[in-house]
Amino acid sequence: MVITIKDETLNQAAQEGMDAFLDAVIAAIKNGIGGELNADNMSMLNSEQITLLGWQLMRDEVMDGGFIQLIQNHLGPFVFHNPLAKALRLWGLKDLSKLIYRGRDLYDLLGEELERDRSDEEFMALFEEHPEFDDLDDDFVECEEEWTEQIARYVDEHLDHFVAVE
Repeated sequence: MVITIKDETLNQAAQEGMDAFLDAVIAAIKNGIGGELNADNMSMLNSEQITLLGWQLMRDEVMDGGFIQLIQNHLGPFVFHNPLAKALRLWGLKDLSKLIYRGRDLYDLLGEELERDRSDEEFMALFEEHPEFDDLDDDFVECEEEWTEQIARYVDEHLDHFVAVE
């Protein structure tokens, strides 16, 4: 499936910065599959597009509520048991890949417990109960801007792997 983006949309986003550029490419990909990545439409995308959407999902969850929130929202299997870490390493993001593998170790150990449905109060208590995620969250937040820049540069250099500009 060919995902398209208008040249003027891409240029305007690029002028606004790396976040806007990535957001425009991600929006075009999501638009092409009906809004959100799911098991039914994943086969419509290539591995590069899926990796970019995986990064966006992970970044949004972790920046909002850390890896505990990501796991609580049942995104652990997608982030930790798919080739996201390997793909990002191939994009040149070795430290991010290592961080995801560290997260996978914790997910494999605690994921089942953390995925259980909980009240908001019980969810908030997870952060106190599982300080082992603190360093992971801190490392992610500390490096997120640099990683976003690296991903934006990768997408820009391989734009035809993600979208067709019209």
